[in-house]
Parts: sequence; structure tokens; C-alpha cells
Amino acid sequence: MVYYINSGDSIISLAGQQHTRETQKGKKKRKKKVGATGSAISVRSRSRSRRSAMAAAGNPLSSAAISTVPPPPTAPGSTAKKPFDFSTDSVPHRIVVSPDQRSYCLEALKYFKEKRCNSPDKIDLEFSTLQKNRLKASEMKSRCLVASDSTNISKNRYTDVIPFDNNRVVLDPCKDYRPSARGYINASFLSISEGVSQFIATQGPLAHTFEDFWEMIIQQRCPVIVMLTRLVDNYKMVKCGDYFQAEDGPRTFGNICIVTKNITSDTSLVLRTLEVNYIESEEPPLHVLHVQYPEWPDHGVPRDTLAVREILERTYNVPLSLGPIVVHCSAGIGRTGTYCTIHNTIQRILSGDMSALDIVNTVAIFRSQRIGMVQTMDQYLFCYDAIIDELEDLISDDNGEKSL
Repeated sequence: MVYYINSGDSIISLAGQQHTRETQKGKKKRKKKVGATGSAISVRSRSRSRRSAMAAAGNPLSSAAISTVPPPPTAPGSTAKKPFDFSTDSVPHRIVVSPDQRSYCLEALKYFKEKRCNSPDKIDLEFSTLQKNRLKASEMKSRCLVASDSTNISKNRYTDVIPFDNNRVVLDPCKDYRPSARGYINASFLSISEGVSQFIATQGPLAHTFEDFWEMIIQQRCPVIVMLTRLVDNYKMVKCGDYFQAEDGPRTFGNICIVTKNITSDTSLVLRTLEVNYIESEEPPLHVLHVQYPEWPDHGVPRDTLAVREILERTYNVPLSLGPIVVHCSAGIGRTGTYCTIHNTIQRILSGDMSALDIVNTVAIFRSQRIGMVQTMDQYLFCYDAIIDELEDLISDDNGEKSL
């Protein structure tokens, strides 16, 4: 299942904190609608991997500062950009790489496979270097003054994962009218270069920040939300608040209303098409694709790269003229940082930017924009594995037939 999109329109100081999608040909897809509880079961046989049945989505299953100039916020209700629109057509987009892009992919694939197979010590050293250059607590405090203000402390899911002042998302207006709040939300703009997707990395919303989250989505005109966590993990710990499930009818958060138009699950992903708007607005609603991958374990990595690469491919053609892609897990740094690294690297390679081969530098830049991006060695290795798998698919002989 895929949604069509119609739209109008290196050298830095390392900083931060710790540490196949191939659809079976001729096989008819199965679609299951998610009920009011948000549960969905997905069973699709693949040529590279057989996915296990997916349990209820959202239910328990298991620095050196780099100045980031955030995109200018869009005034609430503005129609400067046409709304993101989706189709329920299950026929996926196809991407065929050009001869130049194929050449870029071949060069990158050779480099990454050689390094992954024959130079594991180099990869270990890269991550060790990142860890040795983690941001010290004193530095973090001086760069996160707004997040650390007593007015805003309760808005942070984790007190040690907060956004830097220079590239935080600022809500204007904000439901918290206290001057010291300064439009605070625990969210950070991420950017490495022009011509590729921009991201907002954020925490799993808390119950009292749901309205702030949706305010951010509207103000920044965000077309896609990538959720890389369950609501509750295997240990019954709440990892994210239920800010998105609206299967029984419209949900309101203060002055904001969300409506679920469609829910499908053909893979390990649960996809929701949402309409978001101010309750009394006469403007058309913002169309948002919500992609949830509940099987990615906290502090860990998936068993294979299929679902993560599917997210990439479903969001690859989102027009850059729209707002940034929002990515979150629980803290908004481990799984979030891993996905952003994979997505950004593939996009830059396809654009001919071979500086993308320097993954340690990419992670270092992301860590300079949000503390601790890519938390563990396993997640760092997973970046390499997912990128290699995707490059192999992009240059495969059946690329012209491959569903993206």
C-alpha cells in the first residue's frame, strides 16, 4: 500500500551524547483496516525475509555547535503551499535511477561494502570517536537554556534529551503564554545540505504536549510524521503518548482537530492518512501521512532493513517545497537519528553528493543539532547495513519494476 502525493507547489568537531523490501511478484496484497484500538496485523511474504505477524500498534509487544537556520515558519492557516494529498490507490510509485544515479550508487555501494566487510575496525573507531566527543553536561546546559527553564522542564520526556537553543522549533503562537516559555517544544530542526529532505527530530509527545505537537505540524506544514516506537514497550513502560489515534471520530486538542481518513497495513508499517486543522478555520485541512513502525526496539535495531527502507521509499518523493518530515521515537535521538542518517545518506548519494559516504561526519552534524543522535554501536552499524541494502536494490536489474 502506498499513497500518491500531489503537491503544488567536512570537517567538524564531533559532539553529542551516547551512545527485501521486494514484494513477491504476482502475490496479491492483503489490506487490513485498523480498528478503534489501533491494532493491525500484517503478514506479507517477501523474497528476502518473512515478517512475523505484527501485533497491536501502540500496544505493548515487546558538540561543536553548527548553526542551523530553521525554515521560516508558516503562519497558521496559510495556504502558501498546497495541501499534501493522498490517494488510497495501492499501486506504488516506481523509481528508476538514471545512468548518473546508477553510477553514484555503484561507487557508494563498493565503498560501503568494502568497509563493512573488510574494515570493521574503522567503523568501530568512528563510533568510538563520536562517543569520546560527546557533549559535556556543562556545555549542554549552556546551549539549552530555554529547554532547561523551570517553565519548560515538565515538557521534556527525558531531562537529558533536550533541544539546543539555536535550532529548536519555536511555536508562534503557543498555548503557553508565559513569556519564559518562549514557544517551547522539545523538537529540533535537522539540516545538512540543500536539495534533500529536511527533518524535525522530536520526542514522543506527552499527554500535556499533544496540542503543542499538532500546533508544530500545522505551523511548519509538515506532510509526514514517521513514528519509530510503540506507545508502550515490552516492559510496560510508556514510550509515547497516544497523540494520533482517531479511529472513532475526530479528536480535538485545544483548538486543533485531527480526523483519520484511512488506515492500512500491508507490511510491518501502519499508515494513517490524517487531516489536521484548527477547529474554526475556513482553510482546507493539512493532509498528513502518519507512518508508524512499532517493531523497532528501543536502543536496538530491527531484525532486517526492510521496513526502514520502505519508510524511506514512501517518503522519498515528498516535494522539498513542503515542510520538514517529522521523525520521532521516544527520546527522539536513537532510532530517530538512525533513520535520519539512512534517509539523508541515500538522498545525497542519488543527488551526486559523495560526501555522504562519510557517515561519521553525517552523524556528527546531526549530533551537533540534537544531542545523542544514533545512540548505540548497533544502530550505527545498522545505518551501514540499510544503506548497502538500499543501494543494491536501486542498481538491481529489476529496478524499473521494483515497487517503491
